[in-house]
Amino acid sequence: MVTVGIDEVGRGCWAGPVVAGAVILSQPISGLKDSKLLSKKQREKLAGIIEKDALAIGLGWVEPAEIDRIGLTGAVRLAMQRALEQIKPNYDEIIIDGHFNFLSENPKARAVVRADNSVSAVSAASIVAKVARDKYMAGLTGQYANYGFEKHVGYGTALHLEKLKLHGVSDLHRLSFKPVAALIQ
Repeated sequence: MVTVGIDEVGRGCWAGPVVAGAVILSQPISGLKDSKLLSKKQREKLAGIIEKDALAIGLGWVEPAEIDRIGLTGAVRLAMQRALEQIKPNYDEIIIDGHFNFLSENPKARAVVRADNSVSAVSAASIVAKVARDKYMAGLTGQYANYGFEKHVGYGTALHLEKLKLHGVSDLHRLSFKPVAALIQ
């Protein structure tokens, strides 16, 4: 059975995109698990192996302005749709990490709780999405030097809040998120 694993990263961030990964593995890869349970070094090493060995990989990006316009649920759904559109080989099923099936209109899709730690293709999707998003956010350091994105990658940390209060809201921030919205009123 050919499985597309799908997971997203950046849902709870105050800044930056939501990114979904979709992966079909061609063979087992040792060490796969939820990206949150791996160190940055482990994730980057595994992402390289996944990119080399996977049968197919898709990444779906939804930018902050889109998130503000369509809401977080819509943004996660759109990111997953965009990632899945890049998967060209035929597949039998789609497994999405979590409680909610964001692709419920697709009869092959189902949600599985903790799939990012129990279904290898979903673990792989979690890893490639996290590595891609973190690299993107760290790469913004020059353009957004005052915000420390290379450290918190957009998550709601004390450092991020401090930088927001000091420098204000940027175009990378999600204006619909309460901590950010509170600073622009």
